[in-house]
Amino acid sequence: MTGMRCKMASFAVVGKEGSTRDGAGFVQALWREANGAFDQIAHLAIRDEKGRPVGIWGAMTDFSRTFQPWEDDFSKGLYLAGVQCAPDAAIPAGWAKWMVPAFEYCCIRAQGSDAFKKALAQFRAQGDGLAGAVQEFYDAQTGACTFFFPIARL
Repeated sequence: MTGMRCKMASFAVVGKEGSTRDGAGFVQALWREANGAFDQIAHLAIRDEKGRPVGIWGAMTDFSRTFQPWEDDFSKGLYLAGVQCAPDAAIPAGWAKWMVPAFEYCCIRAQGSDAFKKALAQFRAQGDGLAGAVQEFYDAQTGACTFFFPIARL
């Protein structure tokens, strides 16, 4: 299956930030922390007509915070477990807000314990180059994960 292409304007994500320097399992720990305190930022989430958040994101960037891909074969970088919010949202203490730049993406849905590896293999098989950090999108209704592979900065 070929990944779908889409263009997205820059968007904001508020969440809990960590890095690969925090050790194994840091991503899962960030999600536990973010989900456990979601009531602190729930009012900031952009919602659809049914009241569900429009974007639950595992946002990623390199250590320079310029939204380049994670280094050393995707083993070193920063991660933000959060929800899409307005760019001007005032965030509470203990939370971070990132502005993800505008990109054209190749979007690939994957599941299972090796979801990223499967999606990355599919992306590489298509022959596109990576123009930035990969982003994870979680559907608020189904929980399905789609990886957004940036192919061009807009």
